Parts: sequence; structure tokens; C-alpha cells
Amino acid sequence: MSLRASSVSAYRETSVRTASGGKIIVMLYDEAIRQINSAVSMLDADTRALDKVNSSILKAQDIVTELMVSLDFEQGGEIADRLFGLYRYFIDQLVQANWQKDPEPLREISTMMSQLRDAWAQIVDTTRVEGRGSGGINVAG
Repeated sequence: MSLRASSVSAYRETSVRTASGGKIIVMLYDEAIRQINSAVSMLDADTRALDKVNSSILKAQDIVTELMVSLDFEQGGEIADRLFGLYRYFIDQLVQANWQKDPEPLREISTMMSQLRDAWAQIVDTTRVEGRGSGGINVAG
């Protein structure tokens, strides 16, 4: 591993370790969206590297699963229940898109996840600005 790659890896690891719960959720959304958009780009380019498409979609599935298991149903109540249902829908759509190599469900999920990501980012920013701690959000994480 080169010095630059090692430095980037160390920076990312430090960013994750020092992030608040809400910030980690935003970071998870960012990576899931990035993986989904990567799969869409490859499918739109009519790639023959379907293993890479598969890999990107599986990474997105893993991230959505992580978001699901981080839900706090006691404190999150109805919001956590609704997010759980939405995450299940995302997983179902990711599986279908991967099986059929269809970019359309991926586009829909990317748009929906981007909206959720923006909402989480706004919550994290509002919590931090209002001085309510470090932005640790406990509805979904």
C-alpha cells in the first residue's frame, strides 16, 4: 500500500471513529448512494463487468442492512418503524435490480436515499448548531 493510500485510509478511519451517531448515518447514506450510482453508471455504459455491478449493489445492500439494525424502536417509535419498512423496500429493490441488471430501481432508490440523507444532515446540523451535544441522534442510530 502506498503512503498516499495509507494516509487516506487512516484519515477515513479517524473520521468514522470521531463522528457522532448522526454523522455516521449520513456517512452511511453517502456511501450507499455512491455505490448505487456507480452501479447505475456501469449499467448505463452497458458494461461487461457485471461482477463490479454486483459488488456495488451488494455493498449498498450491506449498508442498508446496517441502517436497519441500527434502528432504535423504543426511542424511535413510529419513525423507526417507517424507516424499517423503507429500508426493507430498498433491500427488495436492490435485490431485484441486481438480479435483472436493471438501473431503474437503482435510480429510484438513489433519489429516495438522497432525500433521506439530506434530512439526516439537516438534523445533525440543527442539533449541533443548537448546542444539543455532538449531534448524537438516536432515532435510527
